[in-house]
Amino acid sequence: MTDAFRNRIDLELTVNGEAVELTVPAGRHLIDLLRLDLGLTGSHAGCEHGVCGACTVLVDGAPVRGCLTLAPQLGGADVWTIEGLTDRGLVADLQAAFVARNALQCGYCTPGMLVAAKALIDAGGTPSRAEIREHMSGNYCRCTGYEAIVDAVETVARDRAEGAMS
Repeated sequence: MTDAFRNRIDLELTVNGEAVELTVPAGRHLIDLLRLDLGLTGSHAGCEHGVCGACTVLVDGAPVRGCLTLAPQLGGADVWTIEGLTDRGLVADLQAAFVARNALQCGYCTPGMLVAAKALIDAGGTPSRAEIREHMSGNYCRCTGYEAIVDAVETVARDRAEGAMS
């Protein structure tokens, strides 16, 4: 056993709006804290190298790769997973648009896609299709071909921007 896993760290953070206190191995990654320690399995451990985006969650409002982020770095952080975003209805319009546009098939990448899309839309404005593609480029999907995903994100971004103007 390496020292990174023998040494343990006390950690306080907020996950999906709830205060969490726990002790984790010093080398614990965020995705493992969420899945193993907290039972939040909506974020997937895909490549575990930061390439696929299946483990994308929000930390202090920014999308991060849970497989690359060490949990001990997150003291005091505000973490949102797909479970919290879904339970609060914060991605309901994105979910509906993904279904309407057939922007999901196997569903493995969908939680990370929804989290990344939420971060882009929350930044404000109406992103172009090129900006959506660029922002979503770190989230891989082997099934859809991306056009439907871009369509769904574009629709929600436009609808939210128009709703904000009304």
